[in-house]
Amino acid sequence: MSALPLFLALVLAGSAVHKALSRDRLAAAAARLSGLDRHGQLVLIAAGCLELVAAVALLVPALRPTGTLIAAAVWLAYGAALLRLRGRTLDCGCDLVAREKPVDWPLIARPVALALLAVVVSLVPPTDFALDAPFAAAAMLALYLAASELLAIPHPRWRKS
Repeated sequence: MSALPLFLALVLAGSAVHKALSRDRLAAAAARLSGLDRHGQLVLIAAGCLELVAAVALLVPALRPTGTLIAAAVWLAYGAALLRLRGRTLDCGCDLVAREKPVDWPLIARPVALALLAVVVSLVPPTDFALDAPFAAAAMLALYLAASELLAIPHPRWRKS
């Protein structure tokens, strides 16, 4: 197994666990993002279940195309919801902590980039398990989380949107 599918599975599984642990805050964020004010909890559960299914499917070579399709759909829907709310300041549920921030292009690009990575994974033939894959996936996850924290810096001089 190469590191990229494992990285995407880690992101998806981490996101699903985050939804389960912070369900009150993230239900409100899901309601805001989806526009379904009264059904935030349902949207949250559906998204978390889809993320878990996609994560497991990415780990099984025969199911990887299905997993990449589900993951790309979830991330593209999230990107479209963020695009709809572009310019507003809100807690989008993107971070592990409650943090209101403006919905700008870098924030919108993050789920779209993950969806593109899922498409890349679907196009690459599955490989055998390699001993370095978990370490590479963990390193990619650390870089992803670090980039997420950098995006949370309010009004940095280097970022214009």
